[in-house]
Amino acid sequence: MSKLLVTGGAGFIGSNFARYLVEHTEDTVTVLDKLTYAGDLTTLEGLPPSRVMFVQGDICDAATVDGLVRDSDVVVHFAAESHNDNSLSDPSPFIQTNLIGTYTLIEAARRHETRYHHISTDEVYGDLKLDDPARFTEETPYNPSSPYSSTKAGSDLLVRAWVRSFDLQATLSNCSNNYGPYQHVEKFIPRQITNILDGERPKLYGAGLNVRDWIHVDDHSSAVLAVIERGRIGETYLIGADGEKNNLEVVETILRLMGRPANDYDHVNDRAGHDLRYGIDATRLRRELDWQPVYRDFESGLAQTIDWYRANEAWWRPKKAATEAKYASVGQ
Repeated sequence: MSKLLVTGGAGFIGSNFARYLVEHTEDTVTVLDKLTYAGDLTTLEGLPPSRVMFVQGDICDAATVDGLVRDSDVVVHFAAESHNDNSLSDPSPFIQTNLIGTYTLIEAARRHETRYHHISTDEVYGDLKLDDPARFTEETPYNPSSPYSSTKAGSDLLVRAWVRSFDLQATLSNCSNNYGPYQHVEKFIPRQITNILDGERPKLYGAGLNVRDWIHVDDHSSAVLAVIERGRIGETYLIGADGEKNNLEVVETILRLMGRPANDYDHVNDRAGHDLRYGIDATRLRRELDWQPVYRDFESGLAQTIDWYRANEAWWRPKKAATEAKYASVGQ
């Protein structure tokens, strides 16, 4: 049994990781979350209080972080400002959380010699051409294109420097786009699902040709646990499930699974700086750590996700109107 500190554990991916730990291990979990708009205590409802403790706090608060890291065996750092559009409107929270917050955590982990795992994104690599057969690997040079991805790239580099300079016991992972339960309705897949549930037409950015490499959040959780348990210190592992789909394919699949015509969507203004394509080569993760995704078929994971949003309207409904009003104000 280990004691894990999970930052951002009331957010989408972090809360699913906490749930995964409760289901698949005997570990205890302390969730540290600031509860910004993307954090929600209801994501942790139903988890046993004997296994999961919640602390509201900021990862930039050195005193709070130091005490929690001191009392933990492993730090798993999910907390991040992560919405690209928001980073274009106001980069300052991204600087604070993604850079200063990461610095605060790795300094505490260094002081207390605590094992640290850093969660990052494939967006640090920039994007690929639509007709390029290549995919991102652990050796792909960083080429971030937004305040969000650049601050995540910076946080990755901080961790790598602390490994080299101070022997921080750390691993890193860069994951492709997640989908699944408890994802905020501002994100692409839950926005389309909840639009349809509301009797509205999905919204497709531009021509819908931009490609993302989708992975179910439970598969991300299992991969992170594999890296924590078996990964090599100082190593980076790319996490993906061979789920490349363009946005048009995703919208059409959602419509079909929900019983609507495949062309029942509206085109809206494209996003500023919209990266063309992401693609993950997870060979190292699969070969070294013997990891495989459960949802190898994107459609099966998407069907599970649709069922969850259909059954959990009480969770997403309070966020929906404000989210749509914000998108409408910019023609999206």
